Amino acid sequence: MITKTELDILADKYETKEFIKDDPVQFIHRFESKKDVEIAGFIASLLAYGSRKQFIKKLDDLFVNIAQNEPLNFILNFEPELIGDFNYRFGKPNDFISIFKTLQQLYKTSDGLEELFRYGHLQGKIFENVTDYFYARANKNVGQGFYHMIPNPRNGGAMKRMCMYLRWMVRKSCVDKGIWEFMQPSQLYIPLDVHVGRISRQMGLLKRNANDFKAVIELTNKLKEFCPDDPVKYDFAIFGYGVNNK
Repeated sequence: MITKTELDILADKYETKEFIKDDPVQFIHRFESKKDVEIAGFIASLLAYGSRKQFIKKLDDLFVNIAQNEPLNFILNFEPELIGDFNYRFGKPNDFISIFKTLQQLYKTSDGLEELFRYGHLQGKIFENVTDYFYARANKNVGQGFYHMIPNPRNGGAMKRMCMYLRWMVRKSCVDKGIWEFMQPSQLYIPLDVHVGRISRQMGLLKRNANDFKAVIELTNKLKEFCPDDPVKYDFAIFGYGVNNK
């Protein structure tokens, strides 16, 4: 099994500002206002699947050409015609319309995503609370893309993109913004996908074969043995190990 020293070296090597330019985390670094950052991060996390080159291109188009580099203003004044035929893989225009209209309602009636996530965290059901909020307000025309972008945690999936979003919002480093304080980094879960699962097993950190939420818990708990206060910093180490061992 890989050692703590080896993991720490890899984490330090890859958690640098250089990491930002090729990762979806780049979109939260375009903005300074707290609400712009959290909205940009949430939207970026929804599309962060498939080809990295393609979803970054799509997100760039959305933020620059459609949202005019003003995420909060875009959401507060959102009308369906603003996005035209914007789509990405499973996500069709109606899926995005439903998500953006729900975000609009959230920001017009509360303190926004931070309040939504905070409430869920205090209830011990952070992912369920977020999902339930969006599902309850989904329009009747949403399709597969809506449920792919906002998956149901009750199905047992890894919730990779939502875990990643929380990492961006809660951890504070040269990569992660750390603008939310209602959680501690020690309470975060590792963002798990096929790549992270495979590399974690190669490292001897994960035994479970399925890439589900039980595997997320197992891997996170293992990483807490190395760094109880900030286990998900090793997300960068796992990424780096994969780069070095292609």
